[in-house]
Amino acid sequence: MTTTPKATSFIPATAEGLPHQILGMIAQHRMVTVNLLHQVLLPGQRREHISRALARLRREGVADSIVLPASHGTRAWHLTETGADITRHLPQLQDRPPYPMTSTSAASLRTAHTLTVVRAHAAFATTARARGDEHGPWDWIPEVAHNVGDGERLIADALLYYTHHTPGGQRTKLRAFVEVDRATMSSERLAAKLIDYARLFIYEPQIVGAARRSRTDALGGPAWLRWYPAFPRVLFILTGAGPTALGHRIEDLATMVREHPTVAAMARTIPIGAAVLEDIETLGVDAPVWHCLRTRGAQRPWTDL
Repeated sequence: MTTTPKATSFIPATAEGLPHQILGMIAQHRMVTVNLLHQVLLPGQRREHISRALARLRREGVADSIVLPASHGTRAWHLTETGADITRHLPQLQDRPPYPMTSTSAASLRTAHTLTVVRAHAAFATTARARGDEHGPWDWIPEVAHNVGDGERLIADALLYYTHHTPGGQRTKLRAFVEVDRATMSSERLAAKLIDYARLFIYEPQIVGAARRSRTDALGGPAWLRWYPAFPRVLFILTGAGPTALGHRIEDLATMVREHPTVAAMARTIPIGAAVLEDIETLGVDAPVWHCLRTRGAQRPWTDL
């Protein structure tokens, strides 16, 4: 199955609509914390608004939480079965894969990676708000899947939609596939993900028969043209290790770009970059902390890769 992601405009949370926004964001990400909800939905306002709304959702039986290990009581919130049923038909979630976390046991298995991906989203949302750019809760779509041929799929950790504003008043619409790495897999396996993106870049589905042709790719060419006017850039966000280890992982990504012919061909036209999560959280995603994996020159903003 291939998703057909769509960007949606952001409506700021209000006191009346906040529980609805929170419920949708939990469904979008599968699991969130109060701090991450506050960063994305209500920056500059009191966290108590988030806590009260979550307490209401728990009373209504649509959300529940688990205590994160070694977190001094920090809770991660997920949907119940009732909450999953309610959110299943939200317009902004129509392209979401249908397997929400609806129990504490299921939630505990994916906690660390899921919350790290949400941290990356919060970093983009924070920078967008500070700059006056456009990026809201529904402009970050987790677990976007695309066929790459041979019955295999690429599943990106997230698809990012972002509208960048320049001082001169120009608006540039940007899209990116985001891979969040917590240093839990080998550096070689991480770098091999670039091969899957290169496969998607060149993949053209087989068309059999006139009826199938009318329902598939009327435009011709690569399959990604069905969803994107330009192939999204590819961003790796790394954490979970020290500076030396993360530097080695970035170097291995750059080596894959240089040495794999299909990846190198993609990189000649598609920006590919890597940054450390803590850097973009501290300095902002628009800071010059991104490594261009094709050139490995000076670090730069992600918009200038």
